[in-house]
Amino acid sequence: MSQNAFRSPIHLRSLSRWRKYGHTGLCRDVQLDLPGAQDTFTGMYPFIRMTYQALKHRNAPKLGLFESHHSRHICMPWDIDLWMELNNGRTLTLFDLGRVPMSIRNGVAKAAKEGGYGMAVAGASVRYRRRVTTFQTVDMVTTPVGFDDKFLYIEQSMWDRKGECCNHILLRGAVIKKRKMVPPHELFALIEDGVESPPLPQWVQNWIDADDTRPWPPVRN
Repeated sequence: MSQNAFRSPIHLRSLSRWRKYGHTGLCRDVQLDLPGAQDTFTGMYPFIRMTYQALKHRNAPKLGLFESHHSRHICMPWDIDLWMELNNGRTLTLFDLGRVPMSIRNGVAKAAKEGGYGMAVAGASVRYRRRVTTFQTVDMVTTPVGFDDKFLYIEQSMWDRKGECCNHILLRGAVIKKRKMVPPHELFALIEDGVESPPLPQWVQNWIDADDTRPWPPVRN
């Protein structure tokens, strides 16, 4: 893909329109030549970066169902918050940039499309440990750790150039078909016959057990 693929001005609202419509833009005609430059300060979903990651890894070797996907990302100015660091909520969004390309490489995306399945995030446990600042590069590791009768479990982490872990998430995903949850093995059977989950790490099982004690729906005060 040529560099011109990402060369497009970002037109932001003036301050008066920002006050009227709630958009977070204070300047006009900003032009950036970086992947993701069209993901403006409004907190828009990073469609451009998602496309970039998918194209970047399109010829990468295929992955097994439980192998890790490694990717590199830059914290952009519109990813930060008032404290000049990667926003905690934006962190969760950026983790999509690891999971989607991984699902392409391990065949889950193709099997889901052909079988009429969908995927939905059903819960997460997150730890934040180190700041990520503007234009800082982080390495992301995305690894499916296993599944049970209800959910697929994935862990993801971001690492700085010093090899320090900045954050870590354990996520559970639901497999959906005809608007209903189905056991994950139904989808994975389309990729590999007789597929079985590796034993879940004890800390993952502890989280599952603890979450089972959580009341739902919660009390509405």
